[in-house]
Amino acid sequence: MSKKKEKQEEIEDQQNSETQTETVETPELTVEEKLQEELGQEKDKFLRLFAEFENYKKRTSKERIELFKTASKDVMVSMLPVLDDFERALMHIEEDKEAEELRKGVVLIYQKLLNTLGQKGLAAMEVKQGDTFDSEVHQAITQVPAPSEDLKGKIIDVVEKGYILGETVIRFPKVVIGQ
Repeated sequence: MSKKKEKQEEIEDQQNSETQTETVETPELTVEEKLQEELGQEKDKFLRLFAEFENYKKRTSKERIELFKTASKDVMVSMLPVLDDFERALMHIEEDKEAEELRKGVVLIYQKLLNTLGQKGLAAMEVKQGDTFDSEVHQAITQVPAPSEDLKGKIIDVVEKGYILGETVIRFPKVVIGQ
């Protein structure tokens, strides 16, 4: 019986060795398949890099356009007090009937300054008495008792105009609101 056992063990060993050689032989990739896989990986890297570069170009062009729109922001902000002074001067000149020629000159200069700044993208924010107060758009200076019930929470007076440069608010309007 020992010979039978030996034969059986030999057969089992052969079967085991055959299954081992089969598993070793099948998953091997050919050189061509390896190259195809590497090429696929490189194409994927290239496409990702290309998409990233396109996004970079779009982002920088948007930033550049925005910079050009607001490049004169510092100059505009420094010119706002001059506009305020012109408006105050016009209010006082309106009251003086003897200074008709002076008023015409000041109005011409004021209009020219407004037109020039308007061409560069500056626009006054429209705020009127009776508008609803919005903390996102207005800057409240003070609150006073409302003269009537319908003016509670509304703008009673505009102390200083607000201005927009392009789409950016460069000065919020300063207002008095009813309480």
